[in-house]
Amino acid sequence: MFWNYEINTAGDDNSGRWDYSTPVWGYDMSVVGSSPTTSPEEPKDGIALGEEFSYEINVYKGIMYLTFKSEGHETKTFTKNLLKSDFAKKEDIPQQIWMLYAVIGRDGVEREQAYAGELQNFKQGAYNQTNGKNPEDNIVWSTGSETYNGDIEKQYANGCYAEVWFKNGTLGAGTDPNQE
Repeated sequence: MFWNYEINTAGDDNSGRWDYSTPVWGYDMSVVGSSPTTSPEEPKDGIALGEEFSYEINVYKGIMYLTFKSEGHETKTFTKNLLKSDFAKKEDIPQQIWMLYAVIGRDGVEREQAYAGELQNFKQGAYNQTNGKNPEDNIVWSTGSETYNGDIEKQYANGCYAEVWFKNGTLGAGTDPNQE
């Protein structure tokens, strides 16, 4: 299991955008099988299918604090500054991005001020990128799964779906993590 940070690309368009993947339990998104039809070895500390976990994202004064919990696993915490980029120069771009994104022309740099002064949003879900596009054009975002023009029954029948259940979700103002 991993979480992604999407850079806020410098310049007028977003064509060089990429997501940086950080492992929580298991691998980041750059760990793949040796061929398109093989999977990597199961991680020793990964989350099994059906295993429950929880996470909290708290954005306070421009810093994102993430906490992931699951019974039987070490609690993992991360912080990410949303006001100052870690990726503002080409030499700051992580190796993972050179492997996954640069080969498809996505090797942009982030604005120095990252997301400062911009509205934020959060997407809760499971994203396996089932968008029906050709994986040869972009293996990162295109699995080759078919969407059948939104016909859910056909998607289920052919294994072209992801399913996640959320027990609950809450939304509120950011809080000082030192006061929690």
